[in-house]
Amino acid sequence: MSAWSINSYAQEKAWTSAKQPEQEMEMLKRQIKAPVFPERDFLITDFGAVGDGLTKNTEAFKKAIEACHKSGGGRVVVPYGKFLTGGIYLKSNVNLHLADSATIVFSRDSSDYPIVFTRWEGMECMNYASFIYAYGEENIAVTGNGILDGNANNDYWWWWCGAKKYGWREELGKQTPARNALHEMMHEEVDPKKRIFGDGHYLRPNFIQPYQCKNVWIADVKLINSPMWNLNPVLCENVLIEKVKVISHGPNNDGCDPEACKNVWIRDCYFDTGDDCIAIKSGRDEDGRNIGRPAENHIIENCVMKDGHGGVVIGSEIAGGAKNIYAINCEMDSPNLDRVLRIKTSSSRGGIIENVFMKNVQVGTFKEAAVKCNMFYEKPGNHIPTIRNIWVENLNVEKGGQYALMVAAYQQSPVTNLRMINCNLKGIKEPFKVDHVKNLVFEDVKINGRVMEAPKGIN
Repeated sequence: MSAWSINSYAQEKAWTSAKQPEQEMEMLKRQIKAPVFPERDFLITDFGAVGDGLTKNTEAFKKAIEACHKSGGGRVVVPYGKFLTGGIYLKSNVNLHLADSATIVFSRDSSDYPIVFTRWEGMECMNYASFIYAYGEENIAVTGNGILDGNANNDYWWWWCGAKKYGWREELGKQTPARNALHEMMHEEVDPKKRIFGDGHYLRPNFIQPYQCKNVWIADVKLINSPMWNLNPVLCENVLIEKVKVISHGPNNDGCDPEACKNVWIRDCYFDTGDDCIAIKSGRDEDGRNIGRPAENHIIENCVMKDGHGGVVIGSEIAGGAKNIYAINCEMDSPNLDRVLRIKTSSSRGGIIENVFMKNVQVGTFKEAAVKCNMFYEKPGNHIPTIRNIWVENLNVEKGGQYALMVAAYQQSPVTNLRMINCNLKGIKEPFKVDHVKNLVFEDVKINGRVMEAPKGIN
């Protein structure tokens, strides 16, 4: 049976001390490494690029990447300047490197982004390529202290979502009809290559999406003004994202959405987003279950989260399941940050979410819940999800929101083995809103200065 199979991790395990997940995490770190590139540079200006912010440099990027790839690899270097371009396709052994103060500005013309095989909100389809896209490549990178500007605002890209606060007006088109059609195609299991969208359908492209790639490295760059999700590796293995800054407040502007990936390390990053800061995914409904590849072995370390619907999130497109998720030494602080740790799924998804370890998280403030598990995020179906083995330790909140802990689960599938240890949460309005939990344990949990026991009568 494939190592990706959902059934391959159906056996439940429960950690009995923090040493176990910490040891697992340290072993995982030794497996995740940045790819190494030959010491060859290909300057895009040598291929005709002009950094005036007006000249479209799509062909120059393409030629430089092709030359680098054919030579055996190296760096495609973007020098100081502002370089306008359409979609960029990364090839194996190519590191797209931005020099200090270099900026890549992406075109607002949708025709500059070819129709490719992609995922949109966890569903497979043919749609616009992400601004930086790769399919089936190995050893690829985007690095350097430059800026990637998605060039989206209420006049371009964002209004496609159909919300007036993002610039939509009654006379304009919007994504809703195409989104509904894609949902139906997925439910009917239409061949994804026949789910063709693009012009006139208003399904916004993501910013960076390596698809079925191995050895992916994204480092140091700053992403702003994305049309939709920012970092979205799909079905990738060995992904290192470090020292990246994401500041983007448009609709569905998630910071980082690793989707059905294996061995992912997100470290020393900064997220200030219009949606979830980090949202771990594995596909929506039929597409997630049929492919059956979980989100597996993810580390989130030393990250800072500001605005966003959630800091560390699992779901909601999580039908392929998730296991072995570690979040340590992070900081969160914003009155607009809804939740610290959020697991969101539904019985239209199914799947198993297990082995989630969070430790040493400092929170200034949040809005709704510090820890939230929700099995009723979207419409119900016939695939009851499983959530089990959640460990939260050393969570400190200076001025909390509504709840310390929220759980909404099925009676026949309670959240199992949820443990909170040495947590101190201040300014909480209501300690709990909890229904079906089995083996809920509190050890030295203080809420508003009072040591609390786990709620009774729910196990």
